[in-house]
Amino acid sequence: MPRPSKYSEDFRRDAVELVRSSGRTLRDVGRELGVNHETLRGWVSAAKRADEQRAGRHGDGGELSGAERDELRRLRRKVAELELEKEILRKAAAYFAKEMGH
Repeated sequence: MPRPSKYSEDFRRDAVELVRSSGRTLRDVGRELGVNHETLRGWVSAAKRADEQRAGRHGDGGELSGAERDELRRLRRKVAELELEKEILRKAAAYFAKEMGH
């Protein structure tokens, strides 16, 4: 039985979305998130396979228009940026709290 992951499903999903929407390399995103880039590559590959399986099950009925795809891509990119900013601010707050002796 495989050991449980130290990363939550939400964290993995957000990391994959950041890779997909940011245009940065796996290595850069992995370094920022503190995740090995090969681990991140596995998550991205698994997500791609899952997306392909879902697309195969849904057929043509669930297709998005070009404008909807562009909007979705833009919104995903914005969410990824905000998530990264939130993480940076969380780390900065922890750092300053430690520096202040709290």
